[in-house]
Amino acid sequence: MNLKNTYKFTFYTFLLIALLSAGSLLNGCGNKSNSTYTLTGDTIADGKNLVQINCTKCHALVPVNTLVKGVWKHHTLPAMAHYFGVSAYLGGYYKGEKDTAGLSLAEWQTIVSYYQKLAPDSLPAAKKPVPLVDDWAGFTLKTPAHAQYPCFTTMAAVDPNTHKIYTSDAVSDKLTVWDSNLKMNEEMALPSTAVNAIFKKDVAGVNQALISCIGQLESVDFPNGKVLQFNLDSKDNKTNQSLIADDLARPVQTVAGDFNKDGLTDLIILGQGHLKGGVYLFKQNKDHSYSQATITDQPGAVQAVVGDFNNDGWQDVMVLFGSGDEGLWMYLNDHNGGFTSKNLLRFPPVYGSTSFQLADIDHDGKPDLIYTAGFNFHDSRILKPYHGLYIFKNMGNWDFKQQWFYPINGCTKAIAADFKGDGHLNIITSAFFADMQNDPAESLIYFEELGPFNYKPHAIPASQYGRWMTMEVGDYNNDGKPDVILGNYGSGFMFQPGFKPFWDKNLPFIVLENNMKK
Repeated sequence: MNLKNTYKFTFYTFLLIALLSAGSLLNGCGNKSNSTYTLTGDTIADGKNLVQINCTKCHALVPVNTLVKGVWKHHTLPAMAHYFGVSAYLGGYYKGEKDTAGLSLAEWQTIVSYYQKLAPDSLPAAKKPVPLVDDWAGFTLKTPAHAQYPCFTTMAAVDPNTHKIYTSDAVSDKLTVWDSNLKMNEEMALPSTAVNAIFKKDVAGVNQALISCIGQLESVDFPNGKVLQFNLDSKDNKTNQSLIADDLARPVQTVAGDFNKDGLTDLIILGQGHLKGGVYLFKQNKDHSYSQATITDQPGAVQAVVGDFNNDGWQDVMVLFGSGDEGLWMYLNDHNGGFTSKNLLRFPPVYGSTSFQLADIDHDGKPDLIYTAGFNFHDSRILKPYHGLYIFKNMGNWDFKQQWFYPINGCTKAIAADFKGDGHLNIITSAFFADMQNDPAESLIYFEELGPFNYKPHAIPASQYGRWMTMEVGDYNNDGKPDVILGNYGSGFMFQPGFKPFWDKNLPFIVLENNMKK
């Protein structure tokens, strides 16, 4: 691919996993009419009531002070209007004379006036409760050779069985293999760029990988994503892969489990989609083919975790949705080939939910929730003080209560691990939409645990080496310690006016080698 074609990728507005939280602000709202409210003429009271009645039908309430006046006026409200049967044009709104669907024009204008009256002119920057310590926190930087063109890394993962690193780049649509010396070993063709991989050995000991290829990078409803199975031990790049699923709505993650207890590994695939998508169960049949069923047709899924969440001996799945009706849902196995859903948390659609992890932070035997918010390329591309790293304590029966928060602009992912080998769960975060203009240090933070819900944050000085769209933890050098692998998406997604990137665009990824001691 020549350089001209390479730079076309800066145009794309949505790429990737954990951060591929794409879609419209109000996915699937539809035109739901309001027939019960009578306007009083009090803009504040009427606006508050109309918003509560209508907007919460599709997602959590967006408080008026979460966005500034200009964003509400020019971006968010025009994007919302058509879901209520109102058309936006040249800064104004209109409805057809005989159009009775959705809200009346007077009701919609009352909502617009409400936001314009109460929304702030600016959002205050969040104060960090504990200052960042600028050091490498026990990590050592390792880098591969530079590429000849800007890198658009959409996946960087470590195979725990072979300790090799696998990457994918949106320019080449290839799966690239790197050895422990970070030397490129081989490349395998993909139908589209990969955004997720899970590694396994089959019963014969053959190393395999399930690769999720997103299909469409841009956030449109064109379902041409695929999930492939690779024989990683084969040297024949033409016969080493087989198709598991195709015609998928932007698959961003595949997770495995035996959901019907028949001894065969089934799959759950997150089809993030745009306005259309869903979470799909692929049941493995005795002949090793797969049968597809829909768990939910809600688009916007960003991450899933498999586990037996109600201790009944059957595997369940928990899914985070990062656009539209944002929140965390638990799908409990009904022992009959299906799942029953339970909402655990809902977040306003300005949060841009990006990742989660279950971990027992306070060692009370109940998994707590580590959660990040920070996708910042929806209809409100401004720094938000509520973006960052959250920890919710599990009060029992998966009732989560927020226990801790550290503000990080544009936080993309958090991974907790025992990096020191001392029994403490430390957390590392990446932030693709960090305030790179004023505070690039927040793009990569290592939270050293001092005690339950008590951390010392280290700003790892790696921002000059890239902009981290992907982050994974794995033991790449086979020394028994978890290392950190960060994929560099070198160009695009600029949301701060006038800002000029300063990082290395031609470095495909970096490794933070773990040299910590107890």
